[in-house]
Amino acid sequence: MTDINLTNRPVAEEPSFPSEDEVRMGIELLFFAYRDFTGDPDALLEADGLGRAHHRVIHFVGRNPGITVADLLGILRITKQSLSRVLKQLLASNLVKQEKGPRDRRQRLLYLTEAGQELQARLSAPQQERVADALKKAGPEAAKAYLAVLLNMINEEDRSDVLKMVQRRTP
Repeated sequence: MTDINLTNRPVAEEPSFPSEDEVRMGIELLFFAYRDFTGDPDALLEADGLGRAHHRVIHFVGRNPGITVADLLGILRITKQSLSRVLKQLLASNLVKQEKGPRDRRQRLLYLTEAGQELQARLSAPQQERVADALKKAGPEAAKAYLAVLLNMINEEDRSDVLKMVQRRTP
């Protein structure tokens, strides 16, 4: 089995880094980590008749109060029809509210309601705990490397925008 503790590995000295096995293992571990990362919120969402698409909308609206529908579409990279279906359900469930833009009345600004904020907190708590625990166990250098790996998996043309988005403080 390939050693997954890569924290002290001299990468520059290894021309075959990463090996095919390490890449394959990284892909498989990512699938398993995603399964477990989404598992706790999935159970909470299912109880409310919601799914992962709803979770993504709740997350990004909660992190970006007043986000426009157009900007949310850009972040999620889904069709208007897909977002419309999910948003309709969240509006009807009183988890998200929509307001007209102050300058452009055609613009729709999205906010979480109090119930939406409570759901967001319940959904994110187990994920925050899981990530914090994993980073703590990995140590500071591994945590930095992990964040660098994730950032470098994002399309290069999107990285600076994503980095700005994730580095801001929670509203």
